[in-house]
Parts: sequence; C-alpha cells; structure tokens
Amino acid sequence: MAGLIKREDVEAVRERARIEEIVSAHVTLKSAGVGSMKGLCPFHDERTPSFHVRPGVGRWHCFGCGEGGDVISFVQKIDGMGFTDAVEHLADRVGVQLRYEDSRTGGAAQRGPREEPGRRQRLIEAHRVAAEFYADQLFAPGAQAARAFLAERSFGRADAETFGLGFAPTGWDALMRHLQGRGFTQPELIASGLVSQGQRGVYDRFRGRLVWPIRDVTGAVIGFGARKLFDEDQGPKYLNTPETSLYKKAHVLYGIDLAKRAIAQSKRVVIVEGYTDVMAAHLSGVEVAVATCGTAFGGDHAKVVRRLLGDTTAGGGLQLASGASLGGEIIFTFDGDAAGQKAAMRAFGEDQRFHAQTFVAVEPSGMDPCDLRMARGPEAVKSLVDGRVPLFEFVIRTTLDGYDLETVEGRVGALRAAAPLVAGIRDRSMQLGYSRSLARWIGLDPDEVRREVASASGRPGPARRRDERDVRGSRDGGPASGTAPGPAAPLVTAPDPRDPVARIERLALVVALQYPQHVPGTFDGLDEDAFATPAWRAVHAAIRAAGGVGTGRGLGGSRWVETVVEEAGDAVGPLVTELSVAPVPEDRENVIAAYVADVVRKVIDLGLTRRIADAKSRVQRLDPAADADAYRSAFERLVAIEKERRELRDSA
Repeated sequence: MAGLIKREDVEAVRERARIEEIVSAHVTLKSAGVGSMKGLCPFHDERTPSFHVRPGVGRWHCFGCGEGGDVISFVQKIDGMGFTDAVEHLADRVGVQLRYEDSRTGGAAQRGPREEPGRRQRLIEAHRVAAEFYADQLFAPGAQAARAFLAERSFGRADAETFGLGFAPTGWDALMRHLQGRGFTQPELIASGLVSQGQRGVYDRFRGRLVWPIRDVTGAVIGFGARKLFDEDQGPKYLNTPETSLYKKAHVLYGIDLAKRAIAQSKRVVIVEGYTDVMAAHLSGVEVAVATCGTAFGGDHAKVVRRLLGDTTAGGGLQLASGASLGGEIIFTFDGDAAGQKAAMRAFGEDQRFHAQTFVAVEPSGMDPCDLRMARGPEAVKSLVDGRVPLFEFVIRTTLDGYDLETVEGRVGALRAAAPLVAGIRDRSMQLGYSRSLARWIGLDPDEVRREVASASGRPGPARRRDERDVRGSRDGGPASGTAPGPAAPLVTAPDPRDPVARIERLALVVALQYPQHVPGTFDGLDEDAFATPAWRAVHAAIRAAGGVGTGRGLGGSRWVETVVEEAGDAVGPLVTELSVAPVPEDRENVIAAYVADVVRKVIDLGLTRRIADAKSRVQRLDPAADADAYRSAFERLVAIEKERRELRDSA
C-alpha cells in the first residue's frame, strides 16, 4: 500500500505549479510593484485588496485575515482538500508523475490509479465531454419529459444551465458513439462508468433520464446522477455513476463546487437529501447546501465538510480541549416522516465526530426544500434553515415522542430511553445542560435524571468512533512525517508595526527572504541576538538555520523561502510566509539593491547602538580605581564598538 508522496515530487509540484496561475482562477490579481500582485481575498469579505501573491517566492498571504502559504496550501484551503489530494490535483495539472514511499519497505511505489500516466485526466475529460453532450440534449425534441419534470418543480432553463443539467437520450449507445467520435476508447469509457458491459455488449449507463453532473471541489465532473422519467424504465428511481477511480460515493457531495466558497466564508453547511433540494436551496439564497449521492452521510463526508469549515484541529473537530466552540454549523435537513427521523438518528452517531454545533431543520408538514420553495417561496426555505434546532435536542425529543409522558410508566420509560443519549454527549458542560433540559421535558426531578444519566454512562450508548486523523503527505493527507499531529504549537504573533525598531527589523527580514541575492554578506555575520524583537529574532533564527542568505542566493526564491519555512516550524512559519510576500517600499529594479543594502545597514546600526548602550552601562558600573584592568577593558570595548558604528555610517 502506497504511503507518503516522495519529497522531491512534492517539491517538483511546488516549482511547476505557477502560483499566480492557480490563484488567478479564483482571484483577480493586479500588479502591486515589481514581482508582486494583489487582489481581494477569497477567504474573507473585504473591499480593499489585502491579498498578496509573490510569484518569485511562490507564496501568498492576506494581510487582512492572516491566511497564507504556498500553492499547495492555497488549493487545500480554496477547494477544501487534504494535503495529498491537493498535491495530486496539482500534479495532474502540471504533469508531474508522483511516486509514493512504500510504508512496509521504505521503497518507492506508484499509487494504483496513477500507473498509467494521464489516465485520470482522460477520464475527467470524458466526463466533461459527456456533460456537454447531455446539456445539449436537454433542449432537443426528445427531452420534453425532462423539461416538464423541471418546470413542475419551478426550475427554468437558466436554472438548468447554472447546475449543468442534461438529458440522456433513450438510445442504447448515443453517448458512447459521441465519445468514441471524440477519440475515447471503449476501455476508457467502461472505466469511467459512463457505459456498462452487459451480455449483449457495451451500452450507455444512463438512458432516457434527467442527469445532474456531479463535480468534485475543483469543479471537475467525476460522475452523474440520473432520475427516471419514463414508466417503461425498469431501473431505480435514481441511478448514479458506479464506483470508479474518480467517483467514490462515500466522499462525494453534490453541489460542493458551488457551495465551497460560501461554506468557507460563512462557516455553515446545510446537508439536504437530494439534487433538486440542493438546487432549490441555492436558488433560495441558501448557497451552502450540499447533498450526498446515493448513500447516507458518513465519516468521509464529514472530513470534506470539516476542511471546508476551516477545521484544522488535531482531532479533526471544531472544538477546543476546553469545550469552547471554534465556530461552524452543520445543519441537516430531513423530511418530517419516519424515514427522515431515522436519518437524523443516524446523524447523531456522526455528531461525536464533528465536535461542532450540529443542527437539524425539519419542516413540520414534511416538505423538503424543493417542495417548500414551490409551495411557499424562497423565504420559506431560508426560514427552514434559520429555524434549526440542535441535533442533540432533536434526537432526545424524538425519542421522548414515543412515550406517554402523562403516565408514570411513560415518564420512567422515556427517562431510561433518553438517558443513554445524554450520557453519550462527550462535552461535559453540554451533558449537564441536557440533563437539566431532559428533566424539564419529562417532568422529573433533576437529581433523579442526573443519577440515571450517570448510571447510563456505563451502558452501551451511541457509537463513539475514534477520531480519524489525516496524515499530511500520506494517502489521506496530514503531516509529512506520517504521524498523527499532536497539539498545535502556539503561533508567534507579529509585533506592533508602530514600533520603529520592530519596523526596521521587519524590513530587513523581508528583503532577506525576497532578495537574498542583494543582501550584503554582513547579514550572515549577525549573531543570534542581533534582532531585539522576539518575533523577528525567531524568524532570523530560522534564516540562520536554513544556512543564511548565502544559501538563499544559491537556492533561489521559492526553494529558499520553503527551506526557511521548514526550519521555522508551525509556530513561526506563518510569519515567514507573511514577510516573504510583504510589499517592499522601494520595489524597483534600478534601486532595489541599494535599498536592501541600506535596510541591512540600519539593522546592524541598531544592533551596534544597543551594544554601545550596554558597554556604556558596564563602564559606568565599574570603579576605575578599585578595578583598573576591568575598567580599561570595558572602555576599550566601548571605543571599538563606537568606531565600528562610525565606519558603518560613513560607508552609507
């Protein structure tokens, strides 16, 4: 089984994937000086551009929200991907063949689907062509039933085009002939799931159906969902693409490509039950709606949602160890019937995986978002979502509905049924709160309820699954070391920009990272105490550990900064990224060399000034009569430092 991606392949992806091209697909970038670009940040709302990209060092940073990183981290955040998925996505795009370390032997191994170079891109291209074919067929004469289906649900042509809907012709091989005419082979089409192999040969999987293209977070079509339209169709009501190298139903969320930006910005995701519900929700202003495709919401779906919500905690949850919420809402919408309630009960088992504020929105009359939009308009859909109730409360109250609370027997039975649910809540504060609520809902003494909950803690309760941890660089994403991450190191924060010393020290580090080729050799002669500001001293230590600017001249922009980031670690790394992208006041080719030299001289001057002050203090503390040798030595040292500073200033 393949494990970590080889380090040199990750580096090759970083070098070949031009960060300005990747970012430009999501952000309109404009020049911000020589070698710098800026635009409106895609990760928070802003009117003045504070999102900067510096192609020469391969980094990006937003000075508004503080997010930043390299081209891989940008894809991770913008598309809600894990580390490995982002590397693989970029590798496909720039043509890097990835190799994986065999976790058993330590040798290199090719990952299964990548044994044939370019195969994944061929299958994605086949899906793209198929989606265009289906979309064209939707408005052909034979698709009247499909158009009627949409019209009956208040979806017009513009809506169909927005979501890329199409129609699969009733013929046995219309799509196959079209794709073969575009150069795709029969084995490729079978591998894609677009056609099926039967006793009578190969035929289109989807025929005579309304089809929805299912896209991944990058917007690439990886499969289809198809709804039966004709009575003579003996297949299921909904038919999806089978499991393929592209399409894994346990990972797929319909509408994720349209919803990802809104989810990341609002920290809210709404899980609905079908394709038309996603359409109705988005058209009603609930742009964070997604749906599973032919399967129940599970752990792999939860991982996708966590990433989009910005969850980066070690356990994969949205909660601190203290129990304080980091923000983010997951809202499940279910039909009000028994099946919908059963689905909510299943989601209760997943809630422990989320560690977040998980809610349920159920329309009392049983209407789903699509029906609700048709009957009462878009505002009703938004009201449904806004009227959500906590999942814990919904599950407990649903359990209580099965008992007659007007009788003693009913109340006792309800308590015994609900107590294990409350006992299954990991957060101690929430458990105590729901114990009090349960007592109120049933009408029993709170102490009696607490005792029953405490007793139920020893009984088999809701499944408590081990947190799934991603591993950067492995097949599932997470730290490059291949180990589960421990507690995150506290980030080192930048000092007050109004501090004149900190401002000069910051500029020196900016030029050292961005223009090592212009930094004079004296910079590498600075000792570990040359920077007075703790944060900048930490960055300087990372530069020293990376080999100094002398090494930077040899490595070049992106490799140099990446090396410093690695030496800086998680706590200081974000500061290195910020400085590597920060605007330089005199960022002009004809003056930059002189400017860099001047900035470095100022930092050296500051260090010498501090040393002079320390030397003067020592001279003043010594008694020349009682300790003549020490006094003479201290005085000579003071004179030498003053001479060094004078020569530095004369050279400027």
